Amino acid sequence: MSTAHKLSPETELRAEARAAMEYALQNLSRLQSESGSWPGDYGGPMFLLPMYVGLCHATKRLPDAHKAERMKTYFFNVQRKDGSIGLHAESSEGSMFCTSLSYVALRMLGAPASDPRVTKRSERIHANGTPLGAASWGKFTRCVLGLYDWEGIHAVPPELWLLPWSAPMHPGRFWCHCRQVYLPMAWLYGSRSTMPTDALVEQLREELYDGRWSSIRWAEHRDSTSGADDYRPLTQALAGVNAVMDRAERLPFKPLRKRALAECLKHIQFEDRVTSYIDIGPVNAVLNAFVHFFRGAEGRDELEKKMTANDVYLWDGHDGLKFQGYNGSELWDTAFAVQAIFATPFADDPRFASMLEKAHAYVRDNQILEDVPSLDEHYRHASKGGWPFSNRAHGWPITDCTSEGFKCALLFEPRGYEPEVPLELLRDSVKLMLSWQNEDGGWATYELQRSGKWLEQLNPSQVFGEIMVDYSYVECTSASVQALVKAKRRFPGEFDVEIDAALRRAESYLRRQQRPDGSFEGSWAVCFTYGTWFAMSALEALGVTPKDGAMQRAAQFLLEKQRPDGAWGEAGDTCRERRWVEAKDGQVAQTSWAMLALMKAGCTDHDALERAARFLISRQETDGSWAREPLVGVFNKTCLINYDNYRHYFPLWALAEWSKH
Repeated sequence: MSTAHKLSPETELRAEARAAMEYALQNLSRLQSESGSWPGDYGGPMFLLPMYVGLCHATKRLPDAHKAERMKTYFFNVQRKDGSIGLHAESSEGSMFCTSLSYVALRMLGAPASDPRVTKRSERIHANGTPLGAASWGKFTRCVLGLYDWEGIHAVPPELWLLPWSAPMHPGRFWCHCRQVYLPMAWLYGSRSTMPTDALVEQLREELYDGRWSSIRWAEHRDSTSGADDYRPLTQALAGVNAVMDRAERLPFKPLRKRALAECLKHIQFEDRVTSYIDIGPVNAVLNAFVHFFRGAEGRDELEKKMTANDVYLWDGHDGLKFQGYNGSELWDTAFAVQAIFATPFADDPRFASMLEKAHAYVRDNQILEDVPSLDEHYRHASKGGWPFSNRAHGWPITDCTSEGFKCALLFEPRGYEPEVPLELLRDSVKLMLSWQNEDGGWATYELQRSGKWLEQLNPSQVFGEIMVDYSYVECTSASVQALVKAKRRFPGEFDVEIDAALRRAESYLRRQQRPDGSFEGSWAVCFTYGTWFAMSALEALGVTPKDGAMQRAAQFLLEKQRPDGAWGEAGDTCRERRWVEAKDGQVAQTSWAMLALMKAGCTDHDALERAARFLISRQETDGSWAREPLVGVFNKTCLINYDNYRHYFPLWALAEWSKH
């Protein structure tokens, strides 16, 4: 080619970006399930699989040989060099909570204590004080399995469920994940449910405690905590509450215990029924199953349903068979994949028509059609018109999932796919989104914020931050803002007054969340690139211009964090430490979020964006995918989790928007 006809470097790069988008779309098409969704690995937390294996052992339903081997493979793949297991699969330090529980699980799966990898784990446990120093959830699980004494934990009284709603410690005021975990815990504690001792349990008692089982003074270890398990140290407030509840537990006569257990069981059975026995998450899915197991003949039918439903949490991934952090993230992934596809110049390409049509069906068919029955009695918010994180069978709608589902429904409307989401259900979505706004102007996850941050002083988990209250979050607020802006256009004149008032309050909330360095902290992914992208998306939707100070400060923050190769990379410990911690390498998901945020903020640094685009293109595999990278999802500040599909559609989305920028 003559010099006169050579393409400019920018033109060549845009041609490469177009090709990369096409390959990425072909990859997404291959990955899509017949239902229209994009299933993906949602593993990472390392306390989930051991709890499930313990349930299988107690109920004498251990997995078959193939599954057991794949589970052992997973445990060994995530084992650290020192023999420990972290709170999540990529923890920078080991956890007594997860190391000791996974040791128990390995032995229950048939791994011999003499296996060098198991021995190394045992040595790590004993070198760090034995499971007497495990976090509270670890101690509780071992109580149920007969590997810890109930005297060694603080009281979890079921009587709390009999308190009047006006009581500040009523469990109905807790974040729904928190209350749904401590609900079966209260039943199991209140009934002192422990599986019958068998030969393996006897052996494990000896292995875990240096042969000291019979001489341990359990009550002295209620607050014993290994350093790695002490992210939330004991507060004076929690110590005082524990002292009162422990003293009450020592009373010989508990006139309300039977009634309290019945009340807890009523809520447990309700949660099972309205979630198709899936439950809101994996921890209460396992604990609810334990409740039905210990009920004996009365709980047999419900136990059968629970054990079958619990299978949906299993995922056989590249590193082994694990128990996921939810029953999947399909609606969430589908909503983002759809928006990424529509951003490309290939949205009308006949090759991808079937992919979009199937995705439309998934979004349409997984909207929640009805409120749960007796919702006030069971401390539930409205559900009708919402979208869940996974699927309709799960049944819990979430603010940002509803917002992203709503946005997708509107994107699909001009295409005439039949049947469409009914207009009345779209109106229900708008009403639901408006009903979720908190007094501070933000949106939480599942419900309105029901208590103050003071309740976090009573957080008993030790390993998680901010679990007691459903706070407002930048991400949830941003998604809701974007959806409401679109709702106002879709239903002109119907919700204008309510939406305008909500958006004014939301903008004020978002501006208050900006940190002095210009960033916004994300709470559901790692971390500042993610939160800043959501914040910029909301402000742009609200009509805030690039000249606005908040936009300029956010853009400057991101530009200062860009690496020489054009990428961005935050280490997982960023969330735990709540400050930017540079990752070893740049990452495609975080680079995509930073690019999208900069473009929303009206960034004029074209060189920075071009370098980022080059990085994304250079990282693409020959099949159109992007390779696995470190975990980028997170919850409660400390536990990373895998959103495997993020690497498939966020780079596509970023390149699509850049190609139009």
